[in-house]
Amino acid sequence: MADNADIAAELMERRMEAALSSRLSLRIPNHDPECEDCGNEIPKPRRDALPWATTCVDCQSLRERRGRHVR
Repeated sequence: MADNADIAAELMERRMEAALSSRLSLRIPNHDPECEDCGNEIPKPRRDALPWATTCVDCQSLRERRGRHVR
């Protein structure tokens, strides 16, 4: 029989999967391969690894250094 910690962990896992699924479904149909900051193409390996990515690695690095995390 599951205890409260197991039940909570299962609930959190379901919510995380639902949130990720929702976010992916919003991004993948359009799957714009262009970086929203510089306009260059987002490399395919990055798009494959992070389908929701809207910036190339260089622009994302700049955002993170500036503390400008846009989601």
